[in-house]
Amino acid sequence: MKWLTLNCVAIGSLIAAPLFAASIQLGASVQLTGPVANTGRYYKDAYEFAVEKINAAGGVTIGSERQKISLKILDNQSDVNLSVRQYVQLLSQDKVNFLLGPFASNFVLADSSIAEKARVPMVQGGGASDQIYNRGYAYIFGTLPAASNYFGSTIDAMTKLKPKPQTVALLYADDSFDVSVATGTRELLKKAGLKTVIDERYSTNASDFSVLLSRIKSENVDAVLVAGHETEVLNFIRQAKSLNVSPMLYSFTVGVPSADFRHALGKDANGASGMTAWLPSATLKDQWFGNGEEFARDWATRFGYEPDYHAASGVATVEALVNAIQVAGSTDPQKVRDALAKISFDSLYGHIAFDDKGQISLPQIMIQIQNDTVVPIYAGKDFINKLQYPLAPWSKR
Repeated sequence: MKWLTLNCVAIGSLIAAPLFAASIQLGASVQLTGPVANTGRYYKDAYEFAVEKINAAGGVTIGSERQKISLKILDNQSDVNLSVRQYVQLLSQDKVNFLLGPFASNFVLADSSIAEKARVPMVQGGGASDQIYNRGYAYIFGTLPAASNYFGSTIDAMTKLKPKPQTVALLYADDSFDVSVATGTRELLKKAGLKTVIDERYSTNASDFSVLLSRIKSENVDAVLVAGHETEVLNFIRQAKSLNVSPMLYSFTVGVPSADFRHALGKDANGASGMTAWLPSATLKDQWFGNGEEFARDWATRFGYEPDYHAASGVATVEALVNAIQVAGSTDPQKVRDALAKISFDSLYGHIAFDDKGQISLPQIMIQIQNDTVVPIYAGKDFINKLQYPLAPWSKR
């Protein structure tokens, strides 16, 4: 079993260093290898970075004492069954105090049951499926907004486009996140008066979209909304180009904010739309990282790649736990759980406050890749920048 232990302490002379009374241990099982390791790394890096920053600033204050944070991360190898076993290990053998989550909703759905049974809080920033929060669990808290509203800003923007899209295709993978996205999107499209002519589920990790793309082309669909993970989205775009399928608009739940996505597709990434709950901004103030822009700069220096919302969401989970521990004045799991339910603070990710189900509420910003750059397009009720629409045929891009 692969694992990584990080024990971060404040930097400075022995005389100037704060006196730590004890160590608060956080534990997580994360996809460090396997099919989704490319996204899993955001969470490993986010947890490490947050712990480093908080310890360097003096650690966690509980009453008159300061405690450092230690971190144990296990590699679940992108295997949900192994992930469940590792969360059992973290609690029963490693005796960690609190849990941080994995990436992906299907992992969070399974792993949060371990936290619930043990009555130990898990704060996670990798799963957004509504199913996670509809079970009545009291010990799961999440920093991603609801999957059912991921396309909310996109659909609102679509109603204001000229010409307005007349037909829509909704495609989604068969995992819990994408099913939740599709469920919510159907209602949003209906309320917006947009006609859905294709509504199809495909298998997770699908590599062949040729049949669906042929339908989109033959039915002359105006807008295509795809709920899926990054590998699926990359396959979709590559095949859309090879088959010369050019709807006026296409949008994806993941991938578009990521530098890896742009690097993988090159110029073919241009025109792709998506959404994000976070963009680096100096207006997002943070106790430990300064602000969102400083965080993005420091992250790139520290890890050698750009952060996206996964990174910011992951850091926010650690900050939420630390805030709750300090508010509770204790490491008692029940007291910290109760404090998590009430916390309200500003961070580099945005305002952190959980609803009665344990989920955060942040608006999604519609984005589009233009000239190899992520451009914010629509937020709230207004366009921020001009959308490239209708998209030109592949032969003219």
